[in-house]
Amino acid sequence: MEKKEFISKSPSDTLDIGESIGKSAKAGEIYALYGELGAGKTQLVKGMARGIGVRDWQYVVSPSFTILNVYEGFKCNLCHVDLYRIENAEFDALQVEDFLENSLVAVEWAERAVWWNGVIKIKIEVVDEDTRKIVIGG
Repeated sequence: MEKKEFISKSPSDTLDIGESIGKSAKAGEIYALYGELGAGKTQLVKGMARGIGVRDWQYVVSPSFTILNVYEGFKCNLCHVDLYRIENAEFDALQVEDFLENSLVAVEWAERAVWWNGVIKIKIEVVDEDTRKIVIGG
């Protein structure tokens, strides 16, 4: 995937960028999200859910305690993973590969796992209180 950069000036912008990603995403893709606490990773995933047609996309929340949530979309399903509370060895036990046939997978705190080729990396950098730089691929 070619590198794309976006500037978000608000949570609404981040949601819209996520929706754009979701509209072009397809089952079998894994999106590894990187960014500090409060950067907007969950907001971006919420937008991705809206983009693939998850009916109740506004209720997409970070699965910090459940680790993994699956949402049914019109285009495909969304498997939303949050690795904040787990170690690399525990990630393997989640077997996210099992979801790839029918889902796109979005992983928050992706730096806590080892990834293979083909994973689409999304980095969200906090520029200031309202502004985020979102870099996809590259």
